[in-house]
Amino acid sequence: MDFLDQVATSQRIGKVVKSNSHCDYVIQVDDSHDVVTPPKPEDYGFGRFVTLEDGDRHWAVGLIYNSQLVNPMFLNNGPRLSSEPDPMFTPDLISETRTLLGIVLVGSLANNGSMPYGQHGIPKEVVPVNTDVYSLDAETVHRFHCTATGQPQFRYYSHLLRSGGLFAAQLTQQVLTELIDSNLFTGADQRALTVLCKELSWKNTMGAMR
Repeated sequence: MDFLDQVATSQRIGKVVKSNSHCDYVIQVDDSHDVVTPPKPEDYGFGRFVTLEDGDRHWAVGLIYNSQLVNPMFLNNGPRLSSEPDPMFTPDLISETRTLLGIVLVGSLANNGSMPYGQHGIPKEVVPVNTDVYSLDAETVHRFHCTATGQPQFRYYSHLLRSGGLFAAQLTQQVLTELIDSNLFTGADQRALTVLCKELSWKNTMGAMR
């Protein structure tokens, strides 16, 4: 089964418009001018797992680490109308207001013939412009954190701390907390995640006190 079949009913968030580095991409969120049913704010919140898909190809799995609102009219010192512009006569003005997301790539999904599994790390391929981006459901997030043999994994920890932007520590702690609460990991793996999460929480707290 192709992985695209797993995300066929997932919410499309937007498309790739640029990159800041090999594993740092910018996504333009769909709005009502692009699609009939645009994504809701909770579909692209901080720390949300997403998949980058294009036609029949899966490119990468990423995490939303930042957002930016683009409003060309902010601080515009040009002539102003006495009332709100009519949408019928100013379509370009309305469509220029956009929401952009920062996505850090943390791996990709492969398929062993029955179920997808995760390959953690920096993907080798460059994701093309205009590649579609979808939110990942809980089941696929679960599969991303499993190896081909079904063993739990979390191998992008250090990469996320280095490449997760200004909020990398908070983002990593949020991901760790959600993985612990999901009970995907058991025994020594669960204890190791708990220790990592507590250590990171302590560092975040002490850093804020300095």
